[in-house]
Amino acid sequence: MRALITGGAGFIGSHLCDRLLQEGWEVVCVDNFITGSRSNLAPLVGQRSFRLLEQDVTRFLEVREPLEAVLHLASPASPKDFSRIPIQILKAGALGTHNALGLAKAKGAKFLLASTSEVYGDAREHPQRETYWGWVNPIGVRGVYDESKRFAEALTMAYHRNHGLDTRIARIFNTYGPRMRVDDGRAIPNFFTQALAGSDLTVYGQGQQTRSFCYVDDLVEGLWRLLRSDVHEPVNLGNPEEITIGELAERIRGLAGSRSGIVHREAPPDDPGRRCPDIARAQRLLGWRPRVSLQEGLERTLAYFRPAVASG
Repeated sequence: MRALITGGAGFIGSHLCDRLLQEGWEVVCVDNFITGSRSNLAPLVGQRSFRLLEQDVTRFLEVREPLEAVLHLASPASPKDFSRIPIQILKAGALGTHNALGLAKAKGAKFLLASTSEVYGDAREHPQRETYWGWVNPIGVRGVYDESKRFAEALTMAYHRNHGLDTRIARIFNTYGPRMRVDDGRAIPNFFTQALAGSDLTVYGQGQQTRSFCYVDDLVEGLWRLLRSDVHEPVNLGNPEEITIGELAERIRGLAGSRSGIVHREAPPDDPGRRCPDIARAQRLLGWRPRVSLQEGLERTLAYFRPAVASG
């Protein structure tokens, strides 16, 4: 069995490469390293079952070997990137998804799209179910990511309906763990980096907005189960344990043993007020639910960030 993973050098993508290799698959990893890291792949390079194809997914994808699966994870996903590389994000969601779907169709392979909870926008439904259509500002700063994923989902379903392609759609909620970028810009890496450096922790808004954080090992297990399933409709993958950003900052500061203060800054435009998945579909169809508690996951993540921050 051989899979191609776009964005395989990224945070989630590299963990997924590990998992498929552990399951006995061969893996072709495609990445242009715009946000991915070569260090994430260092243990894999040189393995006979692993091949790295350094390429932008917005260019035509050509692989000579047979493929059983194409998993499309390529896309910058940090809010910090939304204003830094907005056009690249839109291209990854549109052209990249089209190229990945075309490759899956040519190879007769399964296709899995890594979509996002951002398709729900600043949701008016809580918790968010897969049947909710979302509340998204299409021309806002976040819209480049939100709408690129909404388009990617529409294109994936069009290939499923019109070409009979065997597709999957994972709506991934906030995920964290080792291999996140130190400069990622999302709450958990931000707080760890600031706490370990002795800087004030930056909370945007009043800190009452909520998120639900899923440890990366749990998320990868969900993706693996979805890949092997016959589920074609979108499936939420995330941890339904909800926490405010203010509470998260306090917990990380304490865990890191930091004396840093907490400062508040103006919330960015269209920042979701609440984000929490309804995972009933994943539980029913995949037999999946998160296993790693937030406390345990944060402790594992701290062990990764401590040397990463110390080395600069």
